[in-house]
Formats: sequence, structure tokens, C-alpha cells
Amino acid sequence: MTDTRPLSERFPGDFVFGVATAAFQIEGASKADGRKPSIWDAFSNMPGRVFERHNGDIACDHYNRLEEDLDLIQALGVSAYRFSIAWPRVIPEGTGPINEKGLDFYDRLVDGLRARGIKAFATLYHWDLPLALMGDGGWTARKTAHAFERYATTIAARLGDRLDAVATFNEPWCSVWLSHLYGIHAPGERNMDAALHALHFTNLAHGLGVASIRSQRPELPVGLVLNAHQTYPGSERPDDLAAERRAFDFHNGVFFGPVFAGAYPESFMSALGHRMPQIEPGDMETIHQPLDWWGLNYYTPMRVVADPATGAEFPATLPAPAMAEVKTDIGWEVHAPALGDLIRRLNAAYRLPECYITENGACYNMDVEDGEVDDQPRLDYIAAHLDVTASLIAEGYPMRGYFAWSLMDNFEWAEGYRMRFGIVHVDYDTQVRTIKKSGHWYKALAEQFPRGNHKAL
Repeated sequence: MTDTRPLSERFPGDFVFGVATAAFQIEGASKADGRKPSIWDAFSNMPGRVFERHNGDIACDHYNRLEEDLDLIQALGVSAYRFSIAWPRVIPEGTGPINEKGLDFYDRLVDGLRARGIKAFATLYHWDLPLALMGDGGWTARKTAHAFERYATTIAARLGDRLDAVATFNEPWCSVWLSHLYGIHAPGERNMDAALHALHFTNLAHGLGVASIRSQRPELPVGLVLNAHQTYPGSERPDDLAAERRAFDFHNGVFFGPVFAGAYPESFMSALGHRMPQIEPGDMETIHQPLDWWGLNYYTPMRVVADPATGAEFPATLPAPAMAEVKTDIGWEVHAPALGDLIRRLNAAYRLPECYITENGACYNMDVEDGEVDDQPRLDYIAAHLDVTASLIAEGYPMRGYFAWSLMDNFEWAEGYRMRFGIVHVDYDTQVRTIKKSGHWYKALAEQFPRGNHKAL
């Protein structure tokens, strides 16, 4: 097993090592204690959407195994846990009555973390929109942003005194483009106009959420988690170089621009601005509020070439072949240097606050053999990306923590349960948890922190 000491010595004593999950992926109990359906419950039950129509009804049964899983997190030696709160568990219709039993569950979760000395990093929205809100158009409707504002207020008022940090959204790229343009995630739209409406109203919801959290808990660090893409051109040809710049604006700039610079990218607005929903007075100011931190979810680079088709829609790109030979079991290229390239590029383009790597990990589907899971490739992946993170700290970038994705194998969205990202193996028939080789290695690293002189979060 790789010795963790040389790597650990490159991190400051107050660096946060954590693990991450999302509500829909692990909780199960989809009809328990007043929870109502989300768009992912509906999407999962539609033929042809999710692998073998897997769904989140049971998942990892975390809702019923909370104490056991909190003990597992503690056993891994980490100092922080990033989780999401299920909107349809707290406000089942999206608007209307608050479900006290839903809030009680998150009370127990947060109190359980505090009792074990583990920091609580909560995410308000990790894609499980209450299904009832689709009657008004879901994220394509402005009123959903205001429904989110009330939801954020509810969570901040109830849990904010015990949270260490909160993010409004997880990966809006997925809930905008992957969900409304590419049709891969719920609600499965393939429509640019729908996606553009979802884009602006998601950004607006973020801004409204930030304001509502601060009105309730001004001391609570608030941020946003983005799966920014490190885009590379497939060649040095001028048209491919231009395609890469368009891809950067389309996949990153439409979120970073409004939030951190107060405007959508010019190239994007020139091409698609006339199809955007009405941007009302005050919208951009609401979106563009200073954040205390931001989270980066990084897995793989994006390589593009120009789409030669006449009239190709912005960003008018096509995928380019991977450069690295190594791929994970989900087919994603492994290229750790892209993480460093991305952090440097984003900090050059925008004035960014301190950063946490809020997700990073790899899909490898090794099973349990003789009571153990030898997932050396995942260990190597995490070590390589932590090596890059340590180098970024040495260069002066404010990298404050790293959350391994994921605590445990779980419902991997459109891939169902066939793809495994956990550092803990889950037997879905028995719900037995088995710490993998990567998990034991990560534990050895995390247990060395905090150490020495360190400041509080």
C-alpha cells in the first residue's frame, strides 16, 4: 500500500479531508415519513431512462441505517462529511407544508456528526427536485427559483446553527445541460430553449438562496459546487482552438460568469442571448453575490473539436479522442494534470474565494473477494489528484479541503447500480458495507489531520 506520509507532509495541518454523498443516491426510503416523489423517482421508473430501471427506493438504505453509517464515517478518520438534503423530504410538494419528519432526519444526521466531531457540509440541491414543481415547468419556470428561496430559508433556520458550511447547488451543469439539453438526466429534456430557461432560473435560485441563508445565518459559510470542465482542443488548428474557447464559455462561463463576474459570457450571449428568458432588473445583482467558498467536482477532462456541420448550434463542438490511455470502468479518461490546469485557469479568469475539492474519485467495479476489495486503480487515482492539489497549495492557491467521492457505492444516476465510485463497497442485497483498499489508504491519510498549528473553519 502506498505510504501516506510523504503526501500528507505536503498539506497544511488544517486541511480538511472528507467524504461525500448525495441524498437520492444513498437514502432510499422514498415513500417514508411524508416524503413525496422527486423528478428522479419519476425518471427512474420510465423505461429506457436508467439502466435496467434501477431506482432510489432502497438505494443504500441510509435513511434507516443512519447511525451505522455515521459510525462508518467516523471509522474512516475523516474530519468532514459532505451530504445533500432532499427537498422532497423537507417540503414534499416543493411549496406548501413543511414536513417535520423530514427535518427531524436531518436534525439527527447533523447532531450525529457533531457528536462524532465531524464537520457538516450540506448541499441544498443535488438534483432531486420535488416532482410537483414540474406542473409549473420545473427549472424552466421563474417561480421554481422562488420556491428554492423558501426551501433555503427553511433549512438555514432549522439546521444552520449546526452546519459548518452550506452549498446552494451541486453541479448545475448537470441539472441544466445534462437534464434539459442532452436528455441524460431527469427530467430528460432535449431542448435548447428549455435548457436556457433552466440555466438562468437555476442561477437566480442560487442567488436567492445565498441571500436567504445569510438573512438567517450570516455567520454560516455559503458557497456553490461546480463541476467545471477543463477543456482542451483536439488539435492546434484555428477552428479547433476557437471551438475550445466556445466550449469553455458554454460549460463553465455560463455559471462562473454570472456568479463571480456578474455577466454571462459575451460569446454565449451573442449566439443564444435572444433565446434566453427575460433577465429582469436585479437578476444579475442577485446572482452575483460574494461567496465564502466554492467547491470543484473534477473527474475527467473535456476534449473538443469544431463541429463542421452547417448551422451547428453554439458551442458547435464535437468530442475529441482521449489523450491518456487509462480510463475508469465508466469510460472516463484519467488525466490528473487537468485538475491543476483547471484551477489555474479559473483563478486567472475570475476572482474566486477559497476552494474545496468537493468531489473527486473513480469508478472501478471490483467486488469483495475473501472479505476484501482490492481497488488499487482507485487508490492510485485519488493519490494522483491529491498530489496535484498539494502542488496547487504550494503555488499559493487557496485549496482548503478534499472530499472523496464517494463514501460508499450508490445509485449512479442513469447508470443505476452497475457503476461503483465508493471507497466503501455496498452489497445491495444485504446492505453490508466493506471498506475497500482505497478506503483504508484514505483513512490512514485522513487520520493525520488536523495536526500542528491550524485555524478553525
